[in-house]
Amino acid sequence: MKTRLIPAIVLCLTGLPALADMTLTSPDFAEGAALPDAQVLNGFGCSGGNTSPALDWSGAPEGTKSFVLTVFDPDAPTGSGWWHWTVANIPADVTGLPAGASPSALPEGAVEGRTDFGAPGFGGACPPEGADAHRYVFTIYAMPEATLPLDANASGAMFGFFANAMALDKATLTATYGR
Repeated sequence: MKTRLIPAIVLCLTGLPALADMTLTSPDFAEGAALPDAQVLNGFGCSGGNTSPALDWSGAPEGTKSFVLTVFDPDAPTGSGWWHWTVANIPADVTGLPAGASPSALPEGAVEGRTDFGAPGFGGACPPEGADAHRYVFTIYAMPEATLPLDANASGAMFGFFANAMALDKATLTATYGR
């Protein structure tokens, strides 16, 4: 039995598409580092620059036709986290966004969704004062479709649904911030 099972497993594994080695980086902060003041909200008691960071990605798999970008705080005291930024329909030939990319510097065709601040666009970090530092998870998803049916009224959860249901691959970059 064991001798027939091993070739079957090998055959199944060789039929799977190889995942690309996607990476997501930022010149503004390193993996696990604290977000700079530029990425902190200017409101709700915080006084940062509220500027989206520069982001660079590479290693998208074959068949990528667009990208989805999300920024999510799983530690927000809401029971469901907090969406800080969502962008869909980033063309497949784009490999990064400059700092302050929200909204005028976004690539043509890209669309920002509504964040938990109530409007589209980047919303910086601003956890409750005295709380442990929160994690801010930046995720780039390689998508098999050039255009997703998302617009400025779509929630972060809707962006997350499409991204997680369809992604060919993804890469994350996590920063922290506390006050």
